[in-house]
Amino acid sequence: MSRIGKMPVVIPAGVDIKINDKEITVKGPKGTLTQAFHPDIAVEKEGNEILVKRPTDQKKHKALHGLTRSIISNMVTGVTEGFSKTLEVNGVGYRAQKQGKKLILTVGYSHPVEMEEPAGITIDVPAPNQIIVRGIDKQAVGEVAAKIRRTRPPEPYKGKGIKYADEVILRKEGKTGVKK
Repeated sequence: MSRIGKMPVVIPAGVDIKINDKEITVKGPKGTLTQAFHPDIAVEKEGNEILVKRPTDQKKHKALHGLTRSIISNMVTGVTEGFSKTLEVNGVGYRAQKQGKKLILTVGYSHPVEMEEPAGITIDVPAPNQIIVRGIDKQAVGEVAAKIRRTRPPEPYKGKGIKYADEVILRKEGKTGVKK
């Protein structure tokens, strides 16, 4: 049995869960999330726990078992606490600013890069070199953070660019300039 898949998902107080045919809806204090799951996987609500069961021990069913349980767990965490990713902007003259629902990045191009804030995601800029992406959907938060980072990924020589706050950039040594 899958170690992750066999663990029950505990439903905290204030969270309402509805399981339809092959769709689960989680409603909590921060919002509502809906996710479809594979028809072979059985999702059952027993008391204040959700159990995920698989029909066979095939490799496909084993993979879907743990995946489905993790997705449901992330949905419950998202509607109660939410998710966030912090990005840092490093480089001389590099900065981020917020104008209404737009994030404007000045990261060494001839023009500022503008990005719209997607629905369900909040982008905060507490400092010109820091960006915080928040939301209830873990996948959407990660996708928006990756899209922001993709505008100017960090380079290994000076470390300039946009990186995650907990990311470690392996630095390279430049040319030494010694002639033979």
